[in-house]
Amino acid sequence: MKTTATAAPAHAPEQALDALLAEVRACRLCANSLPLGPRPVLVAHAQARILVVGQAPGTKVHRSGVPFDDASGERLRQWMGLDRVAFYTPQLVAFLPMGFCYPGRGASGDLPPRAECAPAWRTRLLAQLTRIELVLLVGQYAQTWHLGPRRRATLTETVRAWHDYWPAELPLPHPSPRNNLWLARNPWFEHEVVPALRQRIRSIVGHAPHPD
Repeated sequence: MKTTATAAPAHAPEQALDALLAEVRACRLCANSLPLGPRPVLVAHAQARILVVGQAPGTKVHRSGVPFDDASGERLRQWMGLDRVAFYTPQLVAFLPMGFCYPGRGASGDLPPRAECAPAWRTRLLAQLTRIELVLLVGQYAQTWHLGPRRRATLTETVRAWHDYWPAELPLPHPSPRNNLWLARNPWFEHEVVPALRQRIRSIVGHAPHPD
C-alpha cells in the first residue's frame, strides 16, 4: 500500500532551535574557568536574516544578558543603520558570539573566547539558521573561524578586502571604543564599508517578514 508522507509542521524549525538553545543555555563546559560563572548570551530565531558574530560577552553584557548592550553595540547599530528595536528583533538579527560566556580579564583587556565553546555548539546552531543573508564577522576571532584560509594575514587586511566576501559576509573591526585609533587610521572604513553595509541592511529589512 502506498503511503503519503506527512509534511513537517511549519513551526518545527522553531521548536528544534528552541530545544537547542535550551541545551546551550544549560551548558557548563567551562564553568570551572569562568570568573563570573556560566551565563551564555546568544539570540537566534529560525527566521533571522542577519547574523552578528562577535567575540564574547563583556561584564556589562554578562550582567544584562543582552548582546552588545554596551558602547560597542551603540557603534555597531550606527554602522548598520538600525535603531535599538530593529537591532534586537530576533526575526531579523541573530547574535552568536564565538564564546557565549564572559571569559574573564587579562593583562590588556578581556580574555579570548573560551576554546571549548565553538566546537561544542557552533555548527549545530548555524545549521538551524537557514535564512541568513548577511553574516557580520566582528573581530579577529569571528573572522578566523568563519573565513578560515580565506582570511588575510591581519584584521586590517581582511577588512580592507571586504569585497572578496561580499555580499554574504562582511568582516568588521570591533566597534569597541578601544578601536577609536584604528578607525582614525583607517578612514576608508567609514567612507566605503559603512555606507555599503547600511544599504545592504536596508535591502534585507525591506523584504524580511514582520515579527509575529
